Amino acid sequence: MNMKTNFLKKKLGILGGGQLGKMLINVARKWSIETYILDPNPDCPSSKCCDLFFNGDFNSYEEVYNFGKKVDIITIEIEHVNVKALYRLEDEGVAVYPSPSNIELIQNKGVQKDFFKKNKIPTSNYKRFDDKKTLSKYISRIESSYPFIWKSETMGYDGKGVKLVKSLSDLDEINENSCVIEDVVDIKHELAVLVARNSSGESKSFPVLEMEFNQKSNQVEYVILPSRISKKIKLKSLKIAELVSKSLNHVGLIAVELFCTHNDDVLVNEIAPRVHNSGHLTIESCITSQFEQHIRAIYDMSLGSVNQILPGVMVNLVGENNHNGEAFYRNIDKAFDLEGVFPHLYGKKITKPNRKMGHITIIDEKLEKAISKARVLKNKIKIIST
Repeated sequence: MNMKTNFLKKKLGILGGGQLGKMLINVARKWSIETYILDPNPDCPSSKCCDLFFNGDFNSYEEVYNFGKKVDIITIEIEHVNVKALYRLEDEGVAVYPSPSNIELIQNKGVQKDFFKKNKIPTSNYKRFDDKKTLSKYISRIESSYPFIWKSETMGYDGKGVKLVKSLSDLDEINENSCVIEDVVDIKHELAVLVARNSSGESKSFPVLEMEFNQKSNQVEYVILPSRISKKIKLKSLKIAELVSKSLNHVGLIAVELFCTHNDDVLVNEIAPRVHNSGHLTIESCITSQFEQHIRAIYDMSLGSVNQILPGVMVNLVGENNHNGEAFYRNIDKAFDLEGVFPHLYGKKITKPNRKMGHITIIDEKLEKAISKARVLKNKIKIIST
């Protein structure tokens, strides 16, 4: 049988069963693609909607390898997975997207920065340190080093493992691991570009997304499309993001997070080789969602249109501070009172401070109206514990 005509019969394995996995499964189900999930939490968002769920550790060599032997294609919804097992699976004929080498590169923020430098991808100035002790010695010698951004080289996500360091006492709050320190960037806009590429080499980029962050948690609070930036900055952002994808020879979707400075320089902050929080609004706001585009790319289908249908705003719904326990979505009914509002609740039973519990996308013919509705809903809807 011609494999090109039978590609949808290939079983898809996803490492991680969070909300990103759940939204990938929603696309796979449209085309009757069989989906398998590996996750340590039996109550994770994806566990109820996949075809087969495997309760296991995606950091375990044995569990990832044994899981991978059951599927034809493996993808991820989180970078913190066992790469050695993926290398072996790839050698044995399982398609792994993103490639194990790209996952390994992106697992370490210092290696990421070195990759940017090697490939002449603009990024902020940085230095790498083996541990906190080495960093402290450096700081004691360089009196003019403050302020700077400290990042743990590994295991940082959702605002964790990042800190603005203004004085020596701030170092008390960082871990002992290897780290990167970066110059503080004079940020005018925080942006993201989602680039999709299939193994045949076809590539498409979504319109540039504008992000607004919560200053306390370092998490994305709002994502806005179209971005309120000049055409020149949009073109520059797209060019840089496409250079990142090309340099990695990436297959699938990749999210490139960018800083635009007050001098209109565009710098890469970080990259994620997977579907991304910044792209959730593409489900309603674009012809093809980021999730469908990723599936198309890893199955080597033709990529879908990235054109925007209507202006949109995404609001992250996260757990309130000082609330730990069974989740209650206070005032969620208010989301259904407004036109063009699409709530997505992830199905996580337990809320914690700043835990991503859902998101709401608002679309409107006028961006200003969508933004206004988003801010009203953000203020009204609270995720608390019962």
